[in-house]
Amino acid sequence: MENNNSDLIGVKKIAKLANVSIGTVDRVIHNRKGVSKATKEKINSIIKELNFTPNKMASLLAKRNQMNIGVIIPKSSSETNYWSYPLAGIKKAVSELNQFGVNITQFFYDLDSKSSFNEAGDLALTADLQGVLLAPSFIEESLALTKKLVTAGVPFVFINSDLPKQESLSYIGPDLYQSGRLAAQMLSLMIRDADDIFIVNISTDLELDHHLRRKEQGFRVYFEENNIPNTILTLNINHTNFSSIEKQVNNALHSAPNAKAIFVTNSRVNVLAKILANNPQKTILAGYDFIEENVRRLEDGSISFLISQRPMEQGYLGIMALYKHFFGVEKLEQTTYMPIDIITRENFLYYKN
Repeated sequence: MENNNSDLIGVKKIAKLANVSIGTVDRVIHNRKGVSKATKEKINSIIKELNFTPNKMASLLAKRNQMNIGVIIPKSSSETNYWSYPLAGIKKAVSELNQFGVNITQFFYDLDSKSSFNEAGDLALTADLQGVLLAPSFIEESLALTKKLVTAGVPFVFINSDLPKQESLSYIGPDLYQSGRLAAQMLSLMIRDADDIFIVNISTDLELDHHLRRKEQGFRVYFEENNIPNTILTLNINHTNFSSIEKQVNNALHSAPNAKAIFVTNSRVNVLAKILANNPQKTILAGYDFIEENVRRLEDGSISFLISQRPMEQGYLGIMALYKHFFGVEKLEQTTYMPIDIITRENFLYYKN
C-alpha cells in the first residue's frame, strides 16, 4: 500500500479498510473505550501503514461541527422531477458525513426565473457557509454569483453544467459536447439518408442556456465530420408549459413531413413522447435522463433511448468534493466527467442513477 505524507486520506478510508464505522476509528484515535483489542490493533496498524500520526487524525476529527455547505440547485417542478435526483445524492453524502458535522442549507430556485436564481444566491451569500455546491443555469447571473463567492472566500463546486474559466474547485457532471455527439451517432444508425432530424431545445432563455447549446453543437458536428447527409432542423421552445410545447411541436412536424427523428436536449423528452402519441407520423425520439417519467415512456416504446447523466451521483460527488477539500482528505480533480450511459427498453431494469 502506498504511503502519502502530504495528503490526508481521511478516517473514512481507514474505516473502510478496517471494515468498521468512522465512529470506531474516532474512538481509537482518542483512546476511548468500547473497541475490542483486536479491532484497535487493526486500526492502529492501518494508520501506521498509511504513515499517519495521531495528531493529524485528531486534527481532522476536531474539525467536526464546523462545515455548512450551501446547495444552490433548481427545485423540482410539475414539468420535470430531474432535480430530485441530485438532491437525493446530496442527502446521501451528508448522511455519511454527519459524524463530521457536515450539514447543508438548501437554496432552491425556479429554473424558469433569473430573479429566483438571484434571490437564492443572495440568501446563500448572507449565510454562514464554508462551501457551496452550485448548479449554474443562467450564465451572466451565475458568473456574478461566483465572483461574489470568490470575493467572500467561499469555495464552490459545479454540478450538471460547467462555467469554464471560473475559480471552482471542481466540475462534476456530463461532457455536454460529447453526449451530443453520442446522441448523433446513435440516431444516425436508426434513420435513412432522406430523413430529417429535429433538435428540440426547451428552455425559457435559450441564448443563455449554454448546456443545451453545447449538446446541440456536438450533435451537429458529428454529422458534419462524418459527411452524413441528413438535414438537421432546430426547434427552440421558450414557453415550457405543455400546451405551448404541444402547439410548436405539432406545427414544426406539420411543416417538416420528412422529420423522422427528434433529439431533445434535456430531461423533458417525456413531454415530446406524450405529444407524439397523438401524432400519426412515426418518429424516433431520444433525450436525456433516467428519471421516472422518462423511464415509463422508455418502457412503453415511446422513447427509443435515453442518455443518462447520473444526476444522483453528481449530487453525491459534489458534496464529497467539498468535504475532501475542507478536511484536506485528498487532492481534487478539476473535472470529473460522468460516464455517458445509453439506456434502452432492453437494459433499463438493470440501471441505477
